[in-house]
Amino acid sequence: MTSLSSRPDPAPGFPERLWRVVGAVSVRTKILGIVLGLVLLLGLGITAQVRVTLTQTLERQLQEQSISIARDVAARATDLILVNDVFGLFQLLRETQENNSDLRYAFVVDTEGRVLAHTFGPGFPAGLLEANAVVAQAHHQIKMLITDDGPVWDTAVPIFDGRAGVARIALSEAGLRRAVDATTGQLLITTVLVSIIGITAAGFLTWLLTRPIVTLATAANAVAKGDLSQQVRRWADDEIGDLSSAFNSMTDSLAKAGEERAEREQLRERYVKAVIAAQEDERKRIARELHDGTSQSITSLMIGLRALGDCGNEEMKRRAEELRGVATRTLDEVHALSLQLRPSVLDDLGLAAAVERYVADCRKRTDITFDLAMRGLDDQRLPSEVETAVYRIVQEAITNVLRHARASAASVMIERRDGALRAIVEDDGQGFEIATAGKADQRLGLFGMRERAELLGGTLTIESQPGRGASIFIEIPTGDGRWDSGRHTEAVE
Repeated sequence: MTSLSSRPDPAPGFPERLWRVVGAVSVRTKILGIVLGLVLLLGLGITAQVRVTLTQTLERQLQEQSISIARDVAARATDLILVNDVFGLFQLLRETQENNSDLRYAFVVDTEGRVLAHTFGPGFPAGLLEANAVVAQAHHQIKMLITDDGPVWDTAVPIFDGRAGVARIALSEAGLRRAVDATTGQLLITTVLVSIIGITAAGFLTWLLTRPIVTLATAANAVAKGDLSQQVRRWADDEIGDLSSAFNSMTDSLAKAGEERAEREQLRERYVKAVIAAQEDERKRIARELHDGTSQSITSLMIGLRALGDCGNEEMKRRAEELRGVATRTLDEVHALSLQLRPSVLDDLGLAAAVERYVADCRKRTDITFDLAMRGLDDQRLPSEVETAVYRIVQEAITNVLRHARASAASVMIERRDGALRAIVEDDGQGFEIATAGKADQRLGLFGMRERAELLGGTLTIESQPGRGASIFIEIPTGDGRWDSGRHTEAVE
């Protein structure tokens, strides 16, 4: 067979991790983030779209302007070239540059490729003539050139259909870029202002939405801690208002149910106390009757049988002796039953003497080794209900050891100190599962033990595992702190 080994859970995917991060953020932050994200996305998207569209539009306008200026220069330079007026060409180019701030350069070339006039000052840039040559039969030729001053649109227009030369001018994109940057800046400023307004509006909106939710959460935490007097004010007639009303109805119902439960618990506690007290009184009465009435009758019967045997024949003596043995065993059983019902030593001498006598009786009736230790019990008698409860709990715990534990040794320790009475009953038996304790018939006594301890404001704790024995811890407050560690009663087998 192939053994199946457990595999670790797979790591969560990205959507699950993202949802965990988003889910850990407060509602207010989510709303603010959504509003800010939408405003920024819309503002930046519009800004980018306007920038691209405006750039394309201005570039077309710049190209058209470059062509128009170049044609105007070509038309006005025709007569000047025909009459060979070079100075007039310089004047024309200088005037054109002064009238157009974006014009970076202009020059006129004759049909032989010689520069007749230009705006470059003392020197003409090398290689500029070949950068944009007019194609034959073309009305104009426009190209973007990269210069030291940035990109320019170079336009070449033939003069007099190319028979008088070529006019070339170049317009810079600097103005275009400034216009685009200015428009972009204005759009970004508008986006920031809209974001501020949106965040302010979203903050006010989230305050309206989350304030009742936060109030509900605070009230719910208080209810979870037991404060059922919490009431939430209805903020508006919307879904959150309905939720507030439902919460108030719930707390009212819980408070009413808590009051009814507390009343039932008080009635149950009084009833259980009365039942236990009546049970102990009845046991005391029956034990007294067995001890005083039945025991005396059996004793009188034994005396009569002895007298009858002394005055009869041998057969009568033998039968009388047998009847005396039966009466003796019956008397012992009556004494044992009376002790189990209510040991008189518990009322006369107190808890320590009663437990010591009960443990001594268990040692006689079983092979289990019992260790007994008691400290601080001989300073002052405890209240009767405390002594009775602890005695019954210890008695029930030892009875469970005798009946079910299959133990070879057990120990009982009772200690009084620091205003509390503590008792521990341990055994090395077969143990049991605490989770199922009380579900079986043989564990019903555990409920009675815990009930007796809780009625006196105490606690009962059980520790056990199958095969490792069991331990029962009882602690009941006594309302004092007197304990002399030097005085104790201890009996060890």
